[in-house]
Amino acid sequence: MVEPPEPPPESVLPRSPALIVYAPLTRADVPGLCARLVELLRHERADPLPCDVSALVCPDLAVIEALARLQLTARGLGRRIRLRGASGELRDLLTLTGLDTIVPAGPREAGLRVECRREAEQREQVRHVQERVEADDPPL
Repeated sequence: MVEPPEPPPESVLPRSPALIVYAPLTRADVPGLCARLVELLRHERADPLPCDVSALVCPDLAVIEALARLQLTARGLGRRIRLRGASGELRDLLTLTGLDTIVPAGPREAGLRVECRREAEQREQVRHVQERVEADDPPL
């Protein structure tokens, strides 16, 4: 009896088509990127469509704007994108701008690294202060 061949390792299996975003990404690249997305969405039925952003290791606000524009383009066609291979910096920037729910990047392994905290000022509170109103001052 011949045993069936072992399945190939996962790294050899073909992945579903994805939009690949290369770095550096500027605002001038957005129209062409959106056109590639529209063409890919016409032929691919995966929803959400994977968007490989692993090359974007030093993201800035132009990258965030481009990803938001891609999601708007996909939603205009009744579809969505989901980021694949997002760096921690990109995830943090998406969270900081409030776009992490609009442009999802999949599950986070280590949790949120951005924390917004307010530190108390270290000065004494001024006591016994009374406001004086000048007779010439118009009311507010």
